[in-house]
Amino acid sequence: MSERYLSPGSARRTSIFSAPARVAASLFMAALLAGCGGSSAPQLTAVSGFVGEVVADEPLAALAARDVLARGGNAADAAATLGLALSVTLPSRASLGAGGACLAWKPGQKNGEAFLFLPPAGTEAGAERPAAVPMLVRGFYLMQLHYGSVDFSETLMPARNMARDGVPVGTLLASDLSTVDAALLADEKAQAIFSNGKGEILKTNDLMVQSRLAGSLERIRTAGTGDLYTGSLGQVFSQAAHDAGGGVSMADMRRNLATVSAPLSLDINGLRVNLLPPPADGGLGMAAALTHHQNQGVLIGESVVSGWRNQTNGKPINVNMAQSMVDSQRFPQGGNLSALPASTSFIVTDRQGETVGCALTMNNLFGTGRVAGSTGIVLAASPARLPLPMLAAAIAHKNKDYFHAAATASGQNVAADTAAIALRAAILGVKPKVGNGNGRANFVSCRDGLPGDEKKCFGWTDPRGSGLAVSGNQDNQKK
Repeated sequence: MSERYLSPGSARRTSIFSAPARVAASLFMAALLAGCGGSSAPQLTAVSGFVGEVVADEPLAALAARDVLARGGNAADAAATLGLALSVTLPSRASLGAGGACLAWKPGQKNGEAFLFLPPAGTEAGAERPAAVPMLVRGFYLMQLHYGSVDFSETLMPARNMARDGVPVGTLLASDLSTVDAALLADEKAQAIFSNGKGEILKTNDLMVQSRLAGSLERIRTAGTGDLYTGSLGQVFSQAAHDAGGGVSMADMRRNLATVSAPLSLDINGLRVNLLPPPADGGLGMAAALTHHQNQGVLIGESVVSGWRNQTNGKPINVNMAQSMVDSQRFPQGGNLSALPASTSFIVTDRQGETVGCALTMNNLFGTGRVAGSTGIVLAASPARLPLPMLAAAIAHKNKDYFHAAATASGQNVAADTAAIALRAAILGVKPKVGNGNGRANFVSCRDGLPGDEKKCFGWTDPRGSGLAVSGNQDNQKK
């Protein structure tokens, strides 16, 4: 199936946006895009009452997702919108050059599905600063194809508009920028995006405009996802990645696909818990942390993931082996992992209980620190030279019918343990106690089940971070 089309029946999908002017925008016409007709805020039909919950590390992207729910989109539509918006608002951890993993479930499913699109290493020899193959668009395309209700092109519009019009730099991005300012500004193309024109790094609330990225997003929207991987945009990107020392070829772009997998699963207190499977091995760490009590501050999830990686290093990933460990509650033990801050996570739940939880990564803060030429895409770092990211997400539901809780976390070495703490609290309908450490969790809790009593639903984001939990009741928002 071509990535240009969602499905043979995609034309019958409802639209959460008014029909935009079909502008054949070129990657090199971002300036024209800024003034083209039909690119203003979409005119959508508002939904009253409870629309769902959104929780993310970055507020502007969370609000974009909530707007989709308020206009009748489902959780997959909103999650794809959120993930793509992060490529604009948080390119330090989730550019179009990034990748990750998502877990999705909807009422009626015994288990949901996991969508795996971790960014693999480019294979071009002699790369000065090795980059990863961009997988973000492919991953969200596949997830939204399975669970969404609108054409995928619709989910790209908020990100395109934000890149074109500019967004204020958020607290998390400002912190990431200050961490790597000198190295980032050493690259001319990165400097054009992340400096104030005076050679100084952007700070909180400074306006960040990404016209070239807007052009890439518009090209994907009009020409289709496949254009980034097998078409003219992919050719521009791979050449630019080569010129930036990244070593990503067109062959890399073509052959690396997002995949669908059965999630790991376990039963806790009458609930079925689905977790991300390897190679997103934070789910395995979460399973260990959920089934074993903490012992004198030992990070069980970190130890288990370390042991798993030692055991499977260089071998094909065997998800069945991971599931057997969960079933027997016999997990490998290892040592410590890197605390590299290179990831972010979020959750979206809609009014019907459909839920998507995702964790995204650049494999390094700002990836390689370079931009792929006129595409405006920040290149993720090759995982061949860096510790693998730990991506953790889980969804708890009952009797195939009711959503109860979901949790995700970032934080690399502590992500699995942090997400497990958050999920336990979400199942109980209480806010967790969080301590020191680099882990940052998000959760959604519907203690009495959803669909059902939405009044018991709420989102929570880690107070140590700068994220946003958006309440999903439209009527309350109007009062």
